[in-house]
Amino acid sequence: MPPRPDPTPRRRVVRAEDFYQPPPTQPAGAWALVPPAERAVIWFEQQAQRRLPRPPDGVDLGGPPLFAQINHGRWVATCDQCTSAQLVSPEDPRFFCVECLTPAWRRVRFPEDPAAVEQEIGGLPVRERNWWHPDDDRAWGRPSPHEDAPPAETAEPERPPSLPTEEESR
Repeated sequence: MPPRPDPTPRRRVVRAEDFYQPPPTQPAGAWALVPPAERAVIWFEQQAQRRLPRPPDGVDLGGPPLFAQINHGRWVATCDQCTSAQLVSPEDPRFFCVECLTPAWRRVRFPEDPAAVEQEIGGLPVRERNWWHPDDDRAWGRPSPHEDAPPAETAEPERPPSLPTEEESR
């Protein structure tokens, strides 16, 4: 069987529509009209070989939004109920947890300019392509503020009395 053509351009940061693709038995563009958030549900059904209940249309506006983050070059959001994560897209900022089956679509909060964030970190090695929303103080794996700061100047460590000083050793 010849390889299927790639229906999506290669990005430096993977979005849901890049990852969640139809199985090889279907045409490459079979899911072209399916919104990215809904592709995650269909893809999971294909992988698990079972149907999932569909959430009602719309978004659960009563719950707090979930924050998008970039983890190793992938846009992901984490379920606040079960901590499972899945790929998301700024083109369709919704999330339905396929693990705990949240009862409604949840809103996903992206930065104001996702393309600028992707551009900023796109040249880094994949393991370093990470970004956290500035308002997300509960993000898993987020470095603490002091980890980004340069190391503080430290005084010369105290020399044990048994060791000669530098001048004495000359």
